[in-house]
Amino acid sequence: MAATDLAPQFGAELKDSFKPVNAWVSNGITWLDEIQGFYRERSVIEKEYAAKLSVLCKKYHDRKAKRIGPLSVGDTPTMTPGSLESASLTTWTTQLTTVEALAAERDKFGTELVTHVAEPLKQASLQFEEIRKCHSDYHGKLERERDASYGELKKAKGKYDGACQEVESRRKKMESSFDHGKTKAQSAFQQQILEMNNYKNLYLLSINVTNKQKEKFFHEYVPEVIDGLQDLNETRVTRLNALWTVATQLEKNALTNCVNHSSHLLGEIPRNDPRLDSMMFLQHNAIQSQEPANMGFEPSSIWHDDDAIIVDDAAKVFLRNVLGKSKAQVRELRVEADQKRREVEGSRKIRENIRQGKDKRSEIDIVRNIFQWQESLHEVDRKWLTAEVETATIIAVAGDLSLGAQNHNFRSQTFKIPTNCDYCGDRIWGLSAKGFDCQDCGYTCHSKCQMKVPAECPGEQSKEDKKKLKAVRQEQAGSAPAAIDLESSTTSAAAPSLTRQNTMNSLSSGYAASGARSVSNVATHPTPEDAADDAPAPVAEKKPTAGRRHRVMAPPPAAYVSAPPPMESSASSKAKGKMMYPYEAAGPDEITVSEGDDVTIVEADDGSGWMRVSIGRQDGLVPASYVDLAPTPAPSASPGLPERPGSTYSNSSASLAGSAAPKRVGPAVAPRRGAKKLQYVEALYEYEARSDMEWSMAEGDRFVLISRDGGDGWADVERGGVTKSVPANYIQEV
Repeated sequence: MAATDLAPQFGAELKDSFKPVNAWVSNGITWLDEIQGFYRERSVIEKEYAAKLSVLCKKYHDRKAKRIGPLSVGDTPTMTPGSLESASLTTWTTQLTTVEALAAERDKFGTELVTHVAEPLKQASLQFEEIRKCHSDYHGKLERERDASYGELKKAKGKYDGACQEVESRRKKMESSFDHGKTKAQSAFQQQILEMNNYKNLYLLSINVTNKQKEKFFHEYVPEVIDGLQDLNETRVTRLNALWTVATQLEKNALTNCVNHSSHLLGEIPRNDPRLDSMMFLQHNAIQSQEPANMGFEPSSIWHDDDAIIVDDAAKVFLRNVLGKSKAQVRELRVEADQKRREVEGSRKIRENIRQGKDKRSEIDIVRNIFQWQESLHEVDRKWLTAEVETATIIAVAGDLSLGAQNHNFRSQTFKIPTNCDYCGDRIWGLSAKGFDCQDCGYTCHSKCQMKVPAECPGEQSKEDKKKLKAVRQEQAGSAPAAIDLESSTTSAAAPSLTRQNTMNSLSSGYAASGARSVSNVATHPTPEDAADDAPAPVAEKKPTAGRRHRVMAPPPAAYVSAPPPMESSASSKAKGKMMYPYEAAGPDEITVSEGDDVTIVEADDGSGWMRVSIGRQDGLVPASYVDLAPTPAPSASPGLPERPGSTYSNSSASLAGSAAPKRVGPAVAPRRGAKKLQYVEALYEYEARSDMEWSMAEGDRFVLISRDGGDGWADVERGGVTKSVPANYIQEV
């Protein structure tokens, strides 16, 4: 038998090899039942003396020969052991040889074997199996925690991709919007970019946290469990040695004529060092550990970006709030983790006293307590690690943003009366109207806006001061920074750069961005190319727009310039128009018209680029850009509208006023979005409804889209004729 100068340590040498180690330990525990069976059968056979005793020893010689491999080096060794057997099996061989020499047995000896050897072996086997199950269950929990961490990272990636998709959608809306909605579309696009940056930061933080937790799993948690299994196996061998010693002592007393054989056996058993079995198993199962590579940033296929954390002014507000919360958690969780760690160490000392016979409590109960404390410790440790990584990451990128911050004393609040958010100005509404309010200055906000609120609390205020602050904040929430001009070649140093790489190949646009898009009133707005050729027009003053998307509220009647004309039932009250280009119907709900035809407007363009007209008794859809409406009223009636310029999309060089050239080609037609066509969406993630107003979803479920995100993070979808809400970032258009 080889010397064991250096004690083997499975956790350091066999990283992430829990399954083979667990199987090997389980084989050793199961082997105790075989030894127990041996002594019970021997107690019966001993009464029949030497004949049957020899048969029994031969049978267990054969059994041992079949299990040399699994008991010595495990079920799946990386190196074939050949004819080698472990130290325990060698001692077991000596034991069987000694028994074969004991041809005479007494009845008393058989009875004592059951009482002092078989029953303790049974109890030891049950005890060790319970302890092994505790290790196995705990390792399973660690794996679930690791998989949950990977799942959280995947969700963070999905949210970031959803935000990127929404940015692209807002960009399309902005490009296709008109002057009266251009500012609002630009503001919504700018706000969505800020929202996407926040999701990106959360995604990057989640990557770092997941990597650190993975490192803990492979370098601390799993090795610790494997070391526990090694210790359990060595304890089993020690207990087995003790019971073998008892059996041998009984045999020596009963068989005075076999003292020499028993003495030889007593000399062999102490040589069975528990570490020898571990050393042999280690030598034949050593493999190269393959730890998974660290997670890295994966750019969205929609919004091409790098792995840099956004540190502009808006992002710094969000990061400052994350940093403040994380720093507070680091201090609290450090104290809690130290306390739980002391509890674990105390339980381990109790277990050691039990093994040394100084404590009479049940070792199984103590082991269960140890794992309960360790589970609690790991839960706190994971939170602590998360807070530390977030704190270190933010400080490394943006510095200690929490210095000088005056954090609001927010408390979760249920608003039972209508209340507006001081950050975005929207109403805090819902079934429970959950939000936050500052106990010092009275700042109110949505739950989703809390992390975006600047840390500028003025401190404790009186009731009157809170009302004044409320009015000022609501006025500020109703305004927003000037919209970003995406067409400008020079961007402001204060605004974030929105220059994008050529990503149109990755989009699913119905028509190219560079192509001529025709919408209902495109002719009333000159293109950038026309503006470059003509005299420079005065630039309209950029009014501040809302920082978030607001619901469109109709003004009171007094706000109108003049009352709308009364509705008339006759056909003469409908708007008239003339076809500038011929159009041939491409569907059952369209109509074929010729150039110069007079038409009646049945349904005006609703923003889709199409309108319904009638000619004679027929009506149908035609492109809005193909119709020249009735002459515009005098300038005094509508002073804000410029004269209609010539079509920038016509292939003809003739003007609109006097051209009658044949075969004129009309401008490119916009896709008929909303013209009797349903928009479907598909669920990206699983979602469980929390009220009767929401749909439950499984990944891949399809719905009909009724309305997109209205600013509250929810979209309305229809299935089976029933309309309910689902999270907007959990679905994608198909």
